[in-house]
Amino acid sequence: MSTPFYVSPEQQMKDRADFARKGIARGRSVVAVQYADGILFASENPSQALHKVSEIYDRIAFAAVGRYNEFESLRIAGVRLADMRGFSYDRRDVTARSLANAYAQTLGAIFSSGGEKPYEVEIFVGEIGGEAGADQLYRLTYDGQVFDEHRYAVMGGAADVVGAYLEEHYTEGADLATALGVAVAALGHSRNERGETTDREIGVEQLEVAVLDRTRIQTRKFRRLRAQQLASVLGATSA
Repeated sequence: MSTPFYVSPEQQMKDRADFARKGIARGRSVVAVQYADGILFASENPSQALHKVSEIYDRIAFAAVGRYNEFESLRIAGVRLADMRGFSYDRRDVTARSLANAYAQTLGAIFSSGGEKPYEVEIFVGEIGGEAGADQLYRLTYDGQVFDEHRYAVMGGAADVVGAYLEEHYTEGADLATALGVAVAALGHSRNERGETTDREIGVEQLEVAVLDRTRIQTRKFRRLRAQQLASVLGATSA
């Protein structure tokens, strides 16, 4: 009788983590930047239908990188949970923190389960408050870890290169035009095969940008910026 093949729990977790990280790294980066009037989310995404950034609830947004079918199922689950909690209790009871905790439990359970592969996703959950100091931004990894981010955050793709650019050029309390200009420039900042950093210009048709805007008079603070609006804002920045 042959001896069963044995893999230590430590090696199994390492293999699952490597698998998830490789899948996430193949996606294009998503950037979240806090600015004076809210939180900006930006990514290079030529698709007009398959969104990486979406609304979850009144003041809450969701952004993701990785496998579309996996993070889309998480988005839908988050919308349902938020709707149920807001209907059963009060709309103010729906918070980014509670949603982040729910996502963390789901991702952690999937990652540690031996019966299915880990999700190849990372996600942002952002919420704006009445003032900039009350804004919240959480980043969740494939294994259910939660990170409370401040000022800016990056996930997917060449996150280290994009993050280094943001660290150098981010301005606290900037307006939307400045924040958008920095975010788009960061997404175009890359490293070639020789390890040299290079910059490329990303056209507005290749961008997906949305904001949580606290200045909106509507209850729902989520707003997408279409190509024409992006061109106007970016043009004003470079003028």
